[in-house]
Amino acid sequence: MSFLNVVLPLGSSVLSFVFAALVLDQWWQRRHSFQFVWAIGLVCYGLSTGAEFLGGTLGWSSSIYRVWYLFGAFLVPAYLGAGTLYLLKKTRFGYFVAASIALGGLFSLAATAKYPGSTGGGYTALAVALVAAAAIATATALRRELQAHVAMAFLVAGTLVVAGLVLTAPLTGRYLDSATHVPVAAAFPGYLRVSSVPFNAGGGLALVFGALYSAYIYMPKKRVVPARMGALAIRFGVTWSFFLGEFLGLVLIFVGFLVSEDVFRNVRLGTTLWSRAPSASLESEVG
Repeated sequence: MSFLNVVLPLGSSVLSFVFAALVLDQWWQRRHSFQFVWAIGLVCYGLSTGAEFLGGTLGWSSSIYRVWYLFGAFLVPAYLGAGTLYLLKKTRFGYFVAASIALGGLFSLAATAKYPGSTGGGYTALAVALVAAAAIATATALRRELQAHVAMAFLVAGTLVVAGLVLTAPLTGRYLDSATHVPVAAAFPGYLRVSSVPFNAGGGLALVFGALYSAYIYMPKKRVVPARMGALAIRFGVTWSFFLGEFLGLVLIFVGFLVSEDVFRNVRLGTTLWSRAPSASLESEVG
C-alpha cells in the first residue's frame, strides 16, 4: 500500500476536526443553525477519513469498515447539505432540496437492477424519500422558516435507522479494491447500497447548487467565494489520488469558509487571532 494512502487520510481527518472546531466556535459566538449543522458534517468527514487512516495503518477490521461506510456514504453529504438549507432557510430553496431527495429515491429504485436482493430496500428508500420530499416542499410553501427543521427531522431519524442497519448488516466480500487499495462498499448487502442514494443526492445537490444560489444572490454585493462546492471532491479511482481528492476537497471547503463572511467573522485560539469588520450577511440578503 502506498505511503500516501495513509498520510492523506490522516491529514484529511485532522483538518476536518480542526475545521469543525473552528466552525463550532463560530456557532458558539453567533448561534446560526447552519454553522452547527456544518460542524456535524465536518465531524462526520473526520470520522470517515479517520477510518481510512486506521484501516490503512492497522488493517481493515469490520468495525473500521462500518464506521467508514456509515459516515462517508450516508452522513457527510447529508449534513453538509442540510447546513446549506439552513443557510438559505428564508428562500424557497426547500423546493430544490425536496426534488433532489425525490430524485435520489428514484435512483435508489433504479439501482436495484444492479444489486440482487435489494428490491425491498429500493422501494423503501423511494417511499421514505417521497414522504420527506413532500413534507419539505409543503413546509417551504406554507411556513418557509420550517423547511430546514423538517428536513433535519427526517435526517436525524434516517441517521438512527441507517446507523442500526450499517452496524448490524452481514458483511460478505472484499473491503478494498484489489488494484487501488481504496475502500469500496462491495461487502455490504445491496439494500444498504441503494439506501445511501437519497442521502447523497439530497445532500450533495443541495451543497453544490446552494453554493451557486448563494453566489447568485450575494456576489453582486459582496466579494465571496462559494467554495462549499469543494465538499464534492473529485475521486479519481486510481491508488492514492482517491485520498488526494478527499484532502483537496476539504482544503477547498476550508479556504472557502474562511473567506465567507457568513461562516467566519474571526478565528480564535484562546485569544482572537484574526477578525473582519462586520457587514451584511448572506442570511440578511436572502431574507
